[in-house]
Amino acid sequence: MSLKWLDWAKEMQAIAQAGLAYTKDVYDEERFEQLRNLSIAIMQEYTDAGSDKIRELFADERGYPTPKVDIRGVIFQEDSVLLVKEKADGAWALPGGWADIGLSPAEVAVKEVREESGYEVQAVRLLAVLDKKFHAHPPSPHHVYKMFIHCSIVGGGAKTGVETSEVGFFKMDELPPLSEERNTKAQIARLFEYAKNPELPVWFD
Repeated sequence: MSLKWLDWAKEMQAIAQAGLAYTKDVYDEERFEQLRNLSIAIMQEYTDAGSDKIRELFADERGYPTPKVDIRGVIFQEDSVLLVKEKADGAWALPGGWADIGLSPAEVAVKEVREESGYEVQAVRLLAVLDKKFHAHPPSPHHVYKMFIHCSIVGGGAKTGVETSEVGFFKMDELPPLSEERNTKAQIARLFEYAKNPELPVWFD
C-alpha cells in the first residue's frame, strides 16, 4: 500500500538526512534541517502521532539513510508453519524482528525464533528478500527490506516471550488473523511453496 504524501515525506527525510551527514556549509545545514522539519510536519498533519514521537521514529537518525532490515524465521512442521501472536497488535506473524548490529541475518533469525517462540532452531537457507513497498503492508514511515530465512527445529519447545502471547503451527487454509505490518497472507502462501519444493530459487523483488 502506497500513500503519496508518505512517500514524499520519506523522500524528503532521506534527502535531509544525507545532506546533514555530508554538508560542510552551515547555511546548507540549516536548509536541510528545515527540510527535515517539513517532513515531520507532513507526517504530523496526516497521523495522530505527535512531533516528538515522529522525530524519534522517523527523523532522528544520522548518517547516510539506508533501508531498515526485518528478518523472519520460517519453520515448517509437516504441512504447517510456525506463527506467534504479537502482543503489540494481537495478530499473528512469523517470528522475527529488526536486524541487530553485530549479528548476521542467520543469527538474528535464530535469536528471534528462540525469544518469541521458545524453539531452538538452525538457519538453513534464505528463502526471500522483499521490498515492503511492493506488498500489501500498512503504510510505514520506514523503507524496509524483509528477509525470510528457513529454519529447522533442533530443540526447545513452545514458549511465549516478552513480545508474544501465543505460539502455534498453522496450515495454510487455517491461518489466524495476521499481523500485516509483519507479514501478509500472500507472502506466507508463497513461502508454503518452499515446503513443497525446497529447490525453488530465492524470491526477491
